[in-house]
This record gives sequence, structure tokens and C-alpha cells, in this order.
Amino acid sequence: MGDDVAAILLTLAAENAELHEQLAAAQDMLMETAIDAGQLHARFEAIQSERDAWRAEAERLDRSRKRCR
Repeated sequence: MGDDVAAILLTLAAENAELHEQLAAAQDMLMETAIDAGQLHARFEAIQSERDAWRAEAERLDRSRKRCR
């Protein structure tokens, strides 16, 4: 194997290692983003449930107020 081929293989190996590190970092960021998205979704659902409860209470109070007239 000539020196040129060895240098190319060494360069490719180093580049491959760097790409593997970048991929691992990207996968970590993607996992963190997925976790954050799941937490945001859960919070959004909780807020919607709370809104629905307030809306139902407001409607109940409105009906009660109308009956008292």
C-alpha cells in the first residue's frame, strides 16, 4: 500500500470518526427535543382540560343566574 493510499485512508477514518461524533450529538439533540415536545404536549392538554373546566363552570353559573331571574 502506497503512502498516498495510507494517507487517504487515514483522512477518511478521521472524517468518519468526526461524522460519527456529529451524528451522536444530533441524535442527543433530537432526543432532547422529542422529550421537550412530549412535555409541552402534556402541558397543552392540561391547559385545555383546565380551560374546559372553567368554561363548563361559567356555563353552569350562567344557567343558574338565568334561572334566578
